[in-house]
Formats: sequence, C-alpha cells, structure tokens
Amino acid sequence: MRLRNVKGARENIAVNQFVVHNPEECKGKWRELFQNDNPIHIEIGMGKGKFIQALAQNNPNINYIGIEKYSSVLIRAIEKRNELDITNLYFIRMDAEDIINIFEEGEVDQIYLNFSDPWPKDRHAKRRLTSKEFFGRYNTILKKDGVVIFKTDNRELFDFSVEEIPLAKWMLKDVTYDLHNSEFVEGNIMTEYEERFVAEGKPINRLVAYR
Repeated sequence: MRLRNVKGARENIAVNQFVVHNPEECKGKWRELFQNDNPIHIEIGMGKGKFIQALAQNNPNINYIGIEKYSSVLIRAIEKRNELDITNLYFIRMDAEDIINIFEEGEVDQIYLNFSDPWPKDRHAKRRLTSKEFFGRYNTILKKDGVVIFKTDNRELFDFSVEEIPLAKWMLKDVTYDLHNSEFVEGNIMTEYEERFVAEGKPINRLVAYR
C-alpha cells in the first residue's frame, strides 16, 4: 500500500518530546527513561497508535514503546499523544530489523504485532514480523516468560505464522481464526484497521506465542 507523504512529518518527529531519537543509547537503560522499574511492553508496527495509546491509558503501571518506520503514520500517533496526560508511552521511528540494537537481552516483557505487513511474495518471507528470523530477535530481547501476541485479518499470513513460529522453537496458545466470536475477545483493544475489518464482517485471527 502506498503511503501518502505528510508535509513536515520528519521535521516534527525530529523535535517531538515523545519520540526517542537515539534509541540505541537506551539499550539496557529504558527504565531510566521511564524513571521506574515497571514492565516494558512494545508494539512493532503501531500505525497511528490507537491500540498502544489505549493500553498506556488503561495500564499506568506498564511502560509502553511504539515502533513505527513510516513518518507519515507516526506523525498521526504523535498528534494524538500530545493530547494525553500520561508518562508511560514513547515512540521510536525505526525498522524493526534493528530491534536487538536497542533492547538488551531480556529487557522487554511483552510484544504486540497487530495487522503487520504480510509481505506476500515468498522471497520476502523473512521480512514478515512472524518469521523465524524475527522470532530469533524476539528470543533475545524478550524475558523468558514473555509472550508475543499477534493479530491479523490476513488468513494467509496467519497460516504462515502458525507453521513458522514453531520452527523458531516457540509454542502457540489461544489460537483463534475468529477473535470476536471467541473466548479470547474479553479485554481486546481494537486497532484502527481492526475496527474497519470488523465493521466489514471480516474475521480477525489471533495467537499467543511463548517459550
């Protein structure tokens, strides 16, 4: 999908107080930034930020970091963040392939993947956020009892994920092909995409990966 360029997005992101501009300097020190020892949850590919901002508002005792590589999308999340009176949410503009360079081993408690780019061509499989290559990265930064929670409307990507994740020596639980008609829907927070897909009657797939 082609993203529309937002004039001034990069300039505004570069000076925003809620964006961590040199995240590699925070590696192993994220709790110093938040000034507490609360758990750290991250969302990779957070889009316009509706999901992670709702989590931050609902869970003040958890620290949240939203990762997004597109400036034209991140700027929309920043605009919403500027209106919130919270201290437990920061953003990073980066490609998730570099994630092990900004988090220390076992520094993250939970990872959210929501409606990730499916990278439909086979030669791009390793770029999918649920590929075994990415789960190798998650294995490094995530605490041993941490989990990865993945939601998508894309059945092909979900089927790939169900087969691929065990290849990385992770296990699956709470797997559903229709989240909103399942026992796992309680407490679910919808993203912008999810709201649209549910309104269209599309089923949402969800799983939890753990070690």
